[in-house]
Amino acid sequence: MEAAHGYNPSLLRSEDYLSMTQNARTDQRVLAVVIPAYCEETTIRTVIEKVDALDCVREIIVVDDGSPDGTTTVVEKLGLPRVKLIRLDRNSGKTAAVKRGLREITSPLCIIQDADLEYDPAEIPFVIEPIIEDRADVVYGSRFLVRRASRVLYFYHYLANKTLTFLSNLLTNLNMTDIETCYKAFRTPLVQDLPLTSTGFGMEVEMTTLLARTSARIYEVPISYYGRTYAEGKKIGMKDGLYALWYILFFNLVAVHRRPYREYLRKARAWLRDR
Repeated sequence: MEAAHGYNPSLLRSEDYLSMTQNARTDQRVLAVVIPAYCEETTIRTVIEKVDALDCVREIIVVDDGSPDGTTTVVEKLGLPRVKLIRLDRNSGKTAAVKRGLREITSPLCIIQDADLEYDPAEIPFVIEPIIEDRADVVYGSRFLVRRASRVLYFYHYLANKTLTFLSNLLTNLNMTDIETCYKAFRTPLVQDLPLTSTGFGMEVEMTTLLARTSARIYEVPISYYGRTYAEGKKIGMKDGLYALWYILFFNLVAVHRRPYREYLRKARAWLRDR
């Protein structure tokens, strides 16, 4: 595995980002895939192998969130040269794992991929396509704009997602259909320095709140969704939905006015304007 290295602030300079993008496009490998994982030893191998098979992928950053099972061992045994494994000392939640992974990116584009099999890595090229074509800066993969298939599961989860997305749209003035989706693709400088502070699954709300206040071009594309039941290992529950509701109100009405968020928005808007 490659050694970890720190965040490169030069990515915020437009000329460096443009040069990196042009160099990466020479071999079509422009994408970093960040995979947060917790107790996913039964699925992590399949997910990584599917991601590694994509022509657009330049690096795969797996962040093991203190899993007590064999998740780390499975990743190490794969021995794939494009995979960088980072292990957190203790379970700190998805936000912490993603934030740690974002700091390691050296590619111009990035996307978040869950370590289970609810999202098909084969659809990643469709998610990043609007960015590749320079029509978007951020792309969300929506489970409610179905491309091929969506497993029929819990109505209450569907209702919660719709309610949270509606409330988020009300406060951000966006017309999104699925803010709680895993698949979010970005131009790297927009997210590598995000001041993420939420825990659990609050990251989805926090990211959306901040990105909505930049001048970033945000798109949605349809994706398939192969959801798991609780018996199959699904982790999100009612408590997470209540936290998400709190995060929507907190980040949109209170936190966004605090100094770290205002500083991020200033930098992001400047970067988008310059490029």
